[in-house]
Amino acid sequence: MSPIPKLISILALTPLICASILEKPVEGSNLEIFTSAKAFPKISSDDNDDTPLPLVIWHGLGDNYQAEGLASVAQLAINTNPGTFTYIIHLDEDAGNDRTATFFGNLTLQIEKVCNDLAAHPILSTAPAIDALGFSQGGQFLRGYIERCNFPPVRSLVTFGSQHNGISQFQTCGATDFLCKASESLLRLNTFSSFVQSRLVPAQYFRDPEEGKYKQYLEGSNFLADINNERELKNQTYKKNLASLERFTMYVFEEDQTVVPKESGWWSEVNGTEVIPLRERQLYKEDWLGLKKLDEEGKLIFKSTKGKHMSLSEGLLEKVFKDNFGVFGRKFDSSEGSASSETILAKSPESEVSPPVKLYIERLESLERENQERLRKESDKQDEANRARNDYWLYAGKESREIARINTPAAEKLREERLLEIVAVNKEEARLHQEKIDEGLKFVVTVQEDLVQREDL
Repeated sequence: MSPIPKLISILALTPLICASILEKPVEGSNLEIFTSAKAFPKISSDDNDDTPLPLVIWHGLGDNYQAEGLASVAQLAINTNPGTFTYIIHLDEDAGNDRTATFFGNLTLQIEKVCNDLAAHPILSTAPAIDALGFSQGGQFLRGYIERCNFPPVRSLVTFGSQHNGISQFQTCGATDFLCKASESLLRLNTFSSFVQSRLVPAQYFRDPEEGKYKQYLEGSNFLADINNERELKNQTYKKNLASLERFTMYVFEEDQTVVPKESGWWSEVNGTEVIPLRERQLYKEDWLGLKKLDEEGKLIFKSTKGKHMSLSEGLLEKVFKDNFGVFGRKFDSSEGSASSETILAKSPESEVSPPVKLYIERLESLERENQERLRKESDKQDEANRARNDYWLYAGKESREIARINTPAAEKLREERLLEIVAVNKEEARLHQEKIDEGLKFVVTVQEDLVQREDL
């Protein structure tokens, strides 16, 4: 197996990130976005046991389908299960617009588009089933695909650091990530208003279990309350489709501080310091989504891995591909589903790190270091300016007192000159500050206009 290529940091800082396939094939491979050198063959009874199913991948918040990291992930999937066809879900051909769609858009329409794209794909639509891999928010979006359409049907679903039970706190944006900041500013308006719920992606899986806020969530949520079957009227198709999975594996990052609460990846209910595991929740006991059925059949797998959000190693990913994906007709180990999520978290082994690829966290940390260095330099520059200003006023005050002692008219003139200088400096600082504000407002307006145009189309 050839090693995974070294990653290159190409995105603005995004706390919830994944990666995706390159538009051009990876050097030395037959990897492409929509096609590979060998199309998925027609399945017959003679070759069911040695044909890998296609693997569909959905990236996370702030990423785009041409990001380099997931090309490495897809190549590793091919190396692990030779012959695997990989497909990266994207909402726009333009990488920049695809990234924008992770912040802005209506999830109902986005999932509908993915349903249509996969159903019309010449390879995926002819496969007997597909496997699916969801990174961060891409995990619950893939689950939405399974529940709402599921054609082609998903056999095995793996999610990493996903927010199946929602988030109770919005992410912290990077210092220079103005797209994220524009999204966050709109989120603060009214999370469960129809305007926000039809436009802001993270708001559509925001969920606060506090009694008063939970009622607002049930009434206003455009996405999560629906696919979690939390409303009084239960959608039996959602339950049937999710229960049809042969395997559903959920990974939680033990040091995850990006997803709040991190236990959402296991469907746990977290209210303050109280954590209610999935098996103790009404959602499970009454089996609103078929999770209890999957669990009883040994198909619901709770896994954890050490590290922060999206801290992945080559060894971990290779094991995931071996255990959960691969040939059509394979049998999965049902004994893994018998342990409780709490037991798995307690005995979770160290992530393999020889050498660690850290597909996403590596570029995240690199960009974070760059931002911190930039902020440090700006702070040093500001401190230097403040010191110079203080030194100037000390000198000016001393000079002014000396002139006043000698010649009062001269002192008055000097004070007038100093006041004019102060006014000029303040005006310039105010002008630069206003320019920054205008630039940010212009960006928000551009995003809003783009949303309106999308709706008109």
